[in-house]
Amino acid sequence: MSAQKDCEFLVKRARELVSDDPCAAKAWLITARTLYPADFNIQYEMYIIERNAERTSSAGRLLYDMFINFPDQPIVWREISVITAALRSDSQDKHAQFLRGLFETLPGRVQCEMLLKATEQCFNTLEKAEMLLLLLKRFPESVVQHGVNLGETLLEAEASENVETPVNCFRKLFVCDVLPLVINNMDMRLPASLMQKYMLKAAEFYIGYVTRGPSPDVQIQGSQDGGSLKSPSVSRGSQRYVIDGLSEKSSVVAEPWERLLDILAVVGARCEWQGDKGQRYYVDMLQRVKELCRYLPGLEGDTRSRCCSQIVICAALVLFRSAFLYVSAVQPALFQGVNALSLGPWILVEDLSSVYNDVEVERGPVKHAHKKRKLADGREKTMGQYRKALSSLHQMAAVQQPQTGQQSPSGQASLEHHRALIQQASCHYALGEYRMACEKLLDVVGGLVPPNQEPTKTPEDQGRVKTKTRKGNDLRLLPCTSKAVLPFCLQLMLACFKLRAFTDSRDDLSLGHVVVLLQHDWPQGEMLFLKAVDKICQQGSFQYENFFNYVTNIDMLEEFAYLRTPEGGRIQLELLPNQGMLIKHHTVTRGITKGVKEDFRLAMERQVSRCGENLFSVLHRFCINEKIIIIQSLP
Repeated sequence: MSAQKDCEFLVKRARELVSDDPCAAKAWLITARTLYPADFNIQYEMYIIERNAERTSSAGRLLYDMFINFPDQPIVWREISVITAALRSDSQDKHAQFLRGLFETLPGRVQCEMLLKATEQCFNTLEKAEMLLLLLKRFPESVVQHGVNLGETLLEAEASENVETPVNCFRKLFVCDVLPLVINNMDMRLPASLMQKYMLKAAEFYIGYVTRGPSPDVQIQGSQDGGSLKSPSVSRGSQRYVIDGLSEKSSVVAEPWERLLDILAVVGARCEWQGDKGQRYYVDMLQRVKELCRYLPGLEGDTRSRCCSQIVICAALVLFRSAFLYVSAVQPALFQGVNALSLGPWILVEDLSSVYNDVEVERGPVKHAHKKRKLADGREKTMGQYRKALSSLHQMAAVQQPQTGQQSPSGQASLEHHRALIQQASCHYALGEYRMACEKLLDVVGGLVPPNQEPTKTPEDQGRVKTKTRKGNDLRLLPCTSKAVLPFCLQLMLACFKLRAFTDSRDDLSLGHVVVLLQHDWPQGEMLFLKAVDKICQQGSFQYENFFNYVTNIDMLEEFAYLRTPEGGRIQLELLPNQGMLIKHHTVTRGITKGVKEDFRLAMERQVSRCGENLFSVLHRFCINEKIIIIQSLP
């Protein structure tokens, strides 16, 4: 009997015994391997038995032996391809988990060599890229050798396939998987031009991904949760979307705007761009670009070139994102994955966060005569545009006026009417017609239901108020809901009363209204409130009989209580109804003055117990109950 036949007999005998007596089968194969250590079929049969029994450690050792001793056997590579497929897949079935565990038993050096050789066995570009990507993720040190080459291979494949959109399987692998590994590897010295090229490739992909149009054969399931416009994840609904060449799961890109910002931050740092490395929001990036534009004329050489690149790329990304957020809000059906269940009408309004700035800041430096004339001409043109807009808005409001009894306050016609009134109020405010502005705002507030609590701010909103006063007006897009509209109305009313309250002449009524309105968005208005307190101290007295009806802010209450003390200056405060009439008669009986002090103390104690009230309800009640007084206090 020849050696070949002996080997075949031993393997056949083991196969016959494996189902009934696996230990005997194993003994036969161990004997066979001892006699014929160079025979592949014996080792493979031993591996198959251990693999089918899902004994991870022993199967791993046998696979390692075959890989070392029989590297050219096609059967070995077929087995390795099954294992690497399990490594690349997201499957959680038992066999896939076993194969992944088997691979983990191999020494790291063997894993790396196995993946590299498995890559060479692939002829499909996408499969080869996925295999090499597996290597890069498991062995970061291999990124230096293979990272850029893999990226360029994917970009070349994209070009050769003549794909019509940057949202394709090659670009997705490059941008989402390969690029982060390459740019975050500090051992690689990449030229700035290459990193900027990659940055633009990433921008093309992410912007193309979020702005892809709806497809009639793609099912979109929109979420009913309305998103804030400021959030980059605005109205993302669950959806089914498949990039050609990828699985449905692999086609999903979570938080595309944030991912793009992450790449920009790394590329910017490596290209030595100017800026705070802690800036993590697009609003910060826009502010930085504005600052760079001021420094640009004084820069030269490479510094100027880097600065120009930074300005162009950052400004373009802010523009695309802002345009997407705007269009996805007003016309969500244009984009796939954007919630088509809109919140209703949207309103484009001026950002009023600067309303909390000091009054002097807004007066600006003294201008020369010719600059004053130029500014006056420009202002007159702007006023003309506001008057034209106001005329159109009046006509629109007349058409959209909801009929009594035909529709609820939350109906579409009522919302459209509110939008027209808010835009009219904004125009009146810009024209300096503050009384008309407040009339429109109070009409709107009268039709709103106050929300249960103040909305939480996004980090971008919080950063917005902290920035310094700057030229030009920022615009915001608000959904026409009580939650968004009521805060805007309160801010615009504050802007209407602010200048009047802080003029040199005394106007306690306007100053009182300002104190009430400053409670919203506290403590953003704290500095303006302290300025109001300083004015009261200069006057020596203050009269506002609605104080205890509408002021529930504990910080404000403490400040006013302090003003009555000797340390606070013994300021005469007339905050109770009819208190002024009582004080005028203090010459008749001195006890009344003492009684007034006691009433003030008791009223302040009662007021502290109201500090937990819903502030929006308090301010909504202020606008409804004091509508006539508010309007009449403006000229």
